[in-house]
Amino acid sequence: MSRTLKLFSGNSNLSLSEEISQYLGIGLSQATVSTFSDGEIRVKIEENVRGADVFLIQSCCHPVNTSIMELLIMIDALKRSSASRITAVIPYYGYARQDRKDQPRVPISAKLMADLITTAGAHRALTMDLHAGPIQGFFNIPVDHLYATPVLLDYIKNSNLGEFVVVSPDAGGVERARAFAKHLGAKIAIIDKRREGPNQAQVMNIIGDVQGKQALLLDDMIDTAGTIVETAQACKNKGASQVWAACTHPVLSGPAIERLQQSCLTEVVVTNSIPLHGKDHHCPKIRTLSVASLLGEAISRIHEEQSVTSLFV
Repeated sequence: MSRTLKLFSGNSNLSLSEEISQYLGIGLSQATVSTFSDGEIRVKIEENVRGADVFLIQSCCHPVNTSIMELLIMIDALKRSSASRITAVIPYYGYARQDRKDQPRVPISAKLMADLITTAGAHRALTMDLHAGPIQGFFNIPVDHLYATPVLLDYIKNSNLGEFVVVSPDAGGVERARAFAKHLGAKIAIIDKRREGPNQAQVMNIIGDVQGKQALLLDDMIDTAGTIVETAQACKNKGASQVWAACTHPVLSGPAIERLQQSCLTEVVVTNSIPLHGKDHHCPKIRTLSVASLLGEAISRIHEEQSVTSLFV
């Protein structure tokens, strides 16, 4: 490739961006991302990007709206600086939970996000473990959708859990649980639950056998941890010897940390798609794995116009 690879980062997950830059063996390019006194975001690209192949890393995590605006404004700045191609690298894609009209008079915010990113000037997107796979179709630009499965699988395989069952916290996660269990030669169980409102869920029944087994709860994200904690207790009540949890995106908002600490969960395995701040670091049950090499390899292959199929495990 004649185009120079340039790696930029917003402020949402600088630690992950630095790990990716180390994997690729290039430094992060310079950009000033600050605010005016009234809170408006100010961006200035501090080096020449004309004709460059630019990858902009930004997770849509807390503070969510600020992170998204940083992403959009940086894309616009790069476009107006004549970058040849701009790839939005979004480890955690925000506003993905409203991906369809399941009630009257509600938005499809996941589609709106895709439109904003495209309109800002991104030529393609690279993301990980979308809340729903069909969100890829909301974009009118190419999307590479990675999974954190290889990273989580390596850790679980090395943990020597013995006989265990992969548990999907809801019907929507069955495909994810089945694929994970297939790689490990394990059985699956499904939680039949009824959602009473946003961030509220009531466990109804467990479809499958967890008696005397290690239960591994698998989900794409943990937000307030209400669902995962209630599910863990239901598995314990059904005779599971120990209950573990694994997810890609540790949103961990509101009372999540307190709930996890007081729960029957043995360990909660997450990735660094979202950075853990403050008290999150001090929860002994949380184990963080890095997805920097996975994202770094995808960036390298996209830049070199090589296939990324082998990364879609």
